[in-house]
Amino acid sequence: MKLSLELLNNLTEITSNSAIACYPYIGKNEKILADKAATDVMRDQLNKLNIKGKVVIGEGELDEAPMLYIGEEIGNGYGPEIDIAVDPVEGTNFVAKNLPGSMSVLAVAEKGNLMNAPETYMDKIATGNHIPKGSIDIDFTVEKNINIYSEITSKKNSEITVCILNRPRHNKIISELKRLNINIKFITDGDISGALLVSDKKFNVDIFMGIGGGPEGVIAAAALDSLDCNFQGRFIFKTEEDKKRAKKMGIVDLNKKYEIHEIVKGESIFCATGITSGDLMNGVIKTKDNYITETIITYNKSDLELVKKVVSLT
Repeated sequence: MKLSLELLNNLTEITSNSAIACYPYIGKNEKILADKAATDVMRDQLNKLNIKGKVVIGEGELDEAPMLYIGEEIGNGYGPEIDIAVDPVEGTNFVAKNLPGSMSVLAVAEKGNLMNAPETYMDKIATGNHIPKGSIDIDFTVEKNINIYSEITSKKNSEITVCILNRPRHNKIISELKRLNINIKFITDGDISGALLVSDKKFNVDIFMGIGGGPEGVIAAAALDSLDCNFQGRFIFKTEEDKKRAKKMGIVDLNKKYEIHEIVKGESIFCATGITSGDLMNGVIKTKDNYITETIITYNKSDLELVKKVVSLT
């Protein structure tokens, strides 16, 4: 059973409306209220769709309502069975402080085709589709990956840009990148959007690497898979509770390195609507009579597409 264009259009509508729901909270230091507003809209509109959906990537557990929680059943129960990954607001701090790069995100795949990921960290690496699969590897040293990338692309080190979260845990990687004379694009949050920057040369990011959220890694993989890009990830489990939850979700080998085709299988749809403007797209714009949104979509091995939507004020 194939994912439909009708479903894609519905999901684009939902992320657009979720982003608009955040608009009143931009720059108001109300990240919890912004997240709740987007979540409420996303849940309400997903539940109206003709699907039998289940949230496999969410914001919390059953007792953490009103968040869209892992295991929550979504849709009216009269349609295809699908797995759903949600991030109603990626970059809540960006919304609260009116900083660039926040967005509302959805990804779906047929039932069983989207990895059920625990809320833990993941070590990640991603490159664009111009790099042969298997060339860059998360287990290689930073220097080896840079050398391989340089050889494949004929780029000098000074022409290569790596995107990484600006976190103390990355100090060793950052020091190595500086030693190698690599350009570094730091991000303070939002590693879904950071990973997506490798998808098109116009973003001028060659490699995304480092440790970020596991659920965000799965969502990014869904988008990058549709674009035939490269992604590897390995979960990091720091506590026994993390390990127990992972095993409950079916993860047997806690040290396994996941290739992109193991994280998302078959067709997938990815939609992300900008809340505040960033590298990928513009944020919500309010005019006298309308809201204007921009949404990035990927679907069925297609190019990244930017859709502009105008929503009339009511």
